[in-house]
Amino acid sequence: MAIVNTASSAPHLGPADTIGNLVDWGVQPDSLEGQSHSSGILLWKNDEGTSESGLWVCSPGRWRLTLPRDELCHFIQGRATYRNDEGEIIEVSAGTVVHFKQGWTGECQIYETLRNVYMLC
Repeated sequence: MAIVNTASSAPHLGPADTIGNLVDWGVQPDSLEGQSHSSGILLWKNDEGTSESGLWVCSPGRWRLTLPRDELCHFIQGRATYRNDEGEIIEVSAGTVVHFKQGWTGECQIYETLRNVYMLC
């Protein structure tokens, strides 16, 4: 049974690997190839809008990105490659945890729909 409780003293959802009823977050901006589409569930966001946590799902495609804040991602499904502007390659798949530091710039290429839990701060 799916649980989404964003009003809790400890917002939670589950099971994160199969939960549905996601909010449509639209097409990824700065597309380079394909039309990656995002959806998810926002668990929490502070009043200033500078920190948040949730579940993010994104379909295959390739796009540019620049991260305005630190972002910790725990990938639970899918497969993708992140390549920073200096050429470093970060391969992600189920079980990978990545801490992208504020200002990270590069590209994301999703091969199999990604699902991750994240925290921006």
